[in-house]
Amino acid sequence: MADNHITAEHGAAAVEPTSFEFDAQSNAAIERILKKFPAGKQASAVLPLLDLVQRQMKRQTGSAWVPRVAMDETARRLDMAPIRVYEVATFYLMFNTKPVGTYHLQVCTTTPCWLRGSDQVVKTCRDVTGIKGWGETSADGAFTITEVECLGACVNAPVLQVNDDFYEDMDADSTKALLEALKRGEPPPVGSMTGRQGSAPDGGPQTLTTLAPSTGD
Repeated sequence: MADNHITAEHGAAAVEPTSFEFDAQSNAAIERILKKFPAGKQASAVLPLLDLVQRQMKRQTGSAWVPRVAMDETARRLDMAPIRVYEVATFYLMFNTKPVGTYHLQVCTTTPCWLRGSDQVVKTCRDVTGIKGWGETSADGAFTITEVECLGACVNAPVLQVNDDFYEDMDADSTKALLEALKRGEPPPVGSMTGRQGSAPDGGPQTLTTLAPSTGD
């Protein structure tokens, strides 16, 4: 990959690289992925290959995103028209088509999270990072904030996804504590920030906690 890529990790505006090649780790994964599809159907692997691109960019630059030249290389590897790869990469919110910060804060604001206080999570994220709008990156390159649709963890709303990790049952205080921990490079354990066990009720499971005594029948 070209050396002219300036990473968001260092707080500078990133530019599109002029070339992209899958590294050894990605190539080994591609070999395994393509074996799952019959001959002539390798285009079905476009989603996992774009994911590999994004993860490789994170390893190499500190910013998880999918540049256009990487989409072109994905199209070449899968014998697809580049436009077909562009369509997929720009349709799915999980693919970042511009650089993001070291910690990508993906805030769910869909109805269940909103009813449970996602507005306070959004406000705290902006207050702590200094970011004003969606899709922006903090001056130090540490944080990018994106508004996302349902993350599928509604029972533990509000949810804040950081890179690949879910933090649940968030409020203003726990959001601030999480962001301060991330600034220190000390991500806390994932899951409920209130200590809830999985999706059990507050206070713990209330059913099937003991087995009924045997009647001998």
